Amino acid sequence: MEEKKILLGMSGGIDSTYAVTELRKLGYEVFGAFLKMTEESETESAVRAAEVLGVPLTVVDCTERFRDIVIENFLSEYAKARTPNPCIVCNRFVKIAALCETAKAMGIEKVATGHYAKIGFDEESGRYCVCKAADPRKDQSYMLWRLTQEQLSMLEFPLGSLLKSEIKEKAQEMALPNADAPESQEICFIPSDDYVSYIEERKGKFPEGDFKDENGKTLGRHGGIIRYTVGQRKGLGVSLGKPAFVMAIDPALHTVTLTSDESKIFTDSLTCNELNFMLLAPGEYETVLGEGKIRYAAKPETAEACIRNGTAEISFVRRVRAVTPGQSVVFYREGKILFGGMIE
Repeated sequence: MEEKKILLGMSGGIDSTYAVTELRKLGYEVFGAFLKMTEESETESAVRAAEVLGVPLTVVDCTERFRDIVIENFLSEYAKARTPNPCIVCNRFVKIAALCETAKAMGIEKVATGHYAKIGFDEESGRYCVCKAADPRKDQSYMLWRLTQEQLSMLEFPLGSLLKSEIKEKAQEMALPNADAPESQEICFIPSDDYVSYIEERKGKFPEGDFKDENGKTLGRHGGIIRYTVGQRKGLGVSLGKPAFVMAIDPALHTVTLTSDESKIFTDSLTCNELNFMLLAPGEYETVLGEGKIRYAAKPETAEACIRNGTAEISFVRRVRAVTPGQSVVFYREGKILFGGMIE
């Protein structure tokens, strides 16, 4: 019986490298694709991993698409006093899109990545969804809420049922390349993690402006709105003699409003748009019950959503901290993504 073929996105890191082993257990003949996102992307680790494991590797040039979609969105969102998550944009419009396109061109029906998540399918509705991974500390489902039904129908996440600690241990036992490599925490296209310098090199220096209190009183000057995000406490560059938190940012007036009352940056509701439906079919709903997660590191909170005219109003049972425009809210039920949206 001929093996099923699958195209795996291979970065050279431990997760995508070990994924080869799990996919072969599932009966797949594995082909690899290294997605070159920037001119600085280095292929050496992926090439080495593919050679050691006997995986044919294709290098796919995504630099133009990545620049036009991910980097431009990142720059424009910060200029609007919004805080983007570039991985979420990349996963749908570049990474998974390029893998699916490349697989089709190669006559391969399935694709895979080393993400920590699972794929769910509802027989009754015929809809796919992303589900939480078995490892709660590594779960990446939040980053995948924008994927389309077509993309999900082609996807396998072979690490979704495993713990990171298990994978690391097995990779070391197998002496896989990069089994001991530290994980990168930076934005992939800003390895220095200095996003302010990165933005100003491309958009020019942002105007200085005023720090204001809740009553409009000027508290001091700041060096540009891109240095701040809602809820921020550290690195404000102004001394008030007591802790202060960013409450709001006005890109038109270049003002940053601060409060010393942390409760003021908590809210029990938010509005989101640019919705993408997963397990929940597209439509309008008076009440959808579930849990809303407002950032990658946040705990999901019990909530209900009302969806009308492409906009969702989400109300939380408990108030949530620092709802941030430009970030995503992902709505789950029993660990499955119903839908997600961009916070307004």
